[in-house]
Amino acid sequence: MPLRDELCIQGAWLFRWRSYLPVLLLALVFFELRDFTYPLNSALADRLWDIFCVAVSFAGLGIRIRTVGCTPRGTSGRNTRKQVAESLNTSGTYSVVRHPLYVGNYLIWLGVALFPRSWELLALVTLVFWLYYERIMMAEEAFLEAKFGESYRDWARRTPAFLPRLSQWRRPDLPFSLRNVLRREFSGFFAIMLVFTALEATGQRVFLGRWELDIAWMVALTFSTGLYLVLRTLKRKTELLRVPGR
Repeated sequence: MPLRDELCIQGAWLFRWRSYLPVLLLALVFFELRDFTYPLNSALADRLWDIFCVAVSFAGLGIRIRTVGCTPRGTSGRNTRKQVAESLNTSGTYSVVRHPLYVGNYLIWLGVALFPRSWELLALVTLVFWLYYERIMMAEEAFLEAKFGESYRDWARRTPAFLPRLSQWRRPDLPFSLRNVLRREFSGFFAIMLVFTALEATGQRVFLGRWELDIAWMVALTFSTGLYLVLRTLKRKTELLRVPGR
């Protein structure tokens, strides 16, 4: 079997189970907290580092939000059972990079991996992410090429796979939809806040010898949890967040 076909088969399998990669990566991140200390032995430096890590992850979420907010129905979804693409996205974030959602995912994970301040962990997470998603991207691209043919190949020739080329930005074909974002990305916001709060609590337990969270973390987690529950209920019980064609 040609290597490309073999990698695509692996990618199709990984695509179906890609939701479980975070479990492995999170275990590695928490393990690295076993010798956690404040940077420069300063609580202020620790707080600034926390803010920086969260900002990196929210930059990734922002890319996902910008992408999902302008895509039509049947594309850029969280489906896991099979590939789905009712149309070929080539505008907005898709005009500068072929896989903007995975760029966003990497930045989200980059922020998490930076938290323990271990460059070995950062390198390992980056390597695992690349090997994992490279195969998924190959499977997705094989599916898109088979479905859209020359239209896909023309777009792929001028658009980089993972490193954005901002100079070729083209305005999205559809306007930004906040309701579509709230329906599809609310769990990502909650997951980021939950993970960082857990990392902060674990780091404090290791360094101080006790479980401790300051008021800012508790407020942030309470807000994100409440927002998650409200939006989850609206998505499941009402049509309020549904947008025609999205």
